[in-house]
Amino acid sequence: MTLPRYREAGKGGRTLVFMHGVGADADSFKPQLDHFAARGYRCVAWNLPGYGGTPMLADLSFPALSAALLALLDELEIERADLVGHSYGGMVAQDFVATHADRLRTLTLSGTSPAFGRPDGEWQQKFVKERLAPLEAGKSMADLAPAIIKSLAGRAPNPMGMAIAKQSISQVPTETFAAGVRLLVTFDRREALASIRTPTLVLAGEQDTNAPAEMMQRMAGKIRKAEYVCLPAAGHLANLENPGAFNAALERFLAAH
Repeated sequence: MTLPRYREAGKGGRTLVFMHGVGADADSFKPQLDHFAARGYRCVAWNLPGYGGTPMLADLSFPALSAALLALLDELEIERADLVGHSYGGMVAQDFVATHADRLRTLTLSGTSPAFGRPDGEWQQKFVKERLAPLEAGKSMADLAPAIIKSLAGRAPNPMGMAIAKQSISQVPTETFAAGVRLLVTFDRREALASIRTPTLVLAGEQDTNAPAEMMQRMAGKIRKAEYVCLPAAGHLANLENPGAFNAALERFLAAH
């Protein structure tokens, strides 16, 4: 079944736009859509290019993803968004704020990084090889979902959230996942952090090994007036592992801006 290009909930005037990670989709933000729609927000969770019903870009790059996000905001008549980017989506968000800050009211970066190093680096090449090897051996994303979740989640994740994560991961096309993994290692926006003027919330999972809390705290320190929050007992899938803490932190931040 083809998913819609985005999931939408609520009809409030202030709009939250959510962007998922490389092994997820719009449905991975269900706890956030339910929570914030009930509190008067308009919520949009985007299936990034290649996911759900959104066509893949002919030339996949972070600037091209930013352009696609801008087109979505224009299509949905969203003048200024509260943008929430998780992991891969957080990288797209960093690229977007560097070029289209005027379209954002606030920025939230969850479980993400300002850089992945050099595409030709030994560690980066190993990262790509290890993540793509099972797919090249004929495994499907549904086959890999349990192991992926185990590697990403903390010690005591919310069971309902993990069921959502499993379903989302299972639906990702293998070619989309492979393209996203290869794109990750090209990302480097470290030098742009100091120029961000949009009110920013940096959310880290206490047990996240992909985007460690210590790294994200340093990242927040380079963004002018950024707020840093470490979510307890959460790994890389914090919005699904501990949705109560994630939603509460985001709600406080939005109320302050």
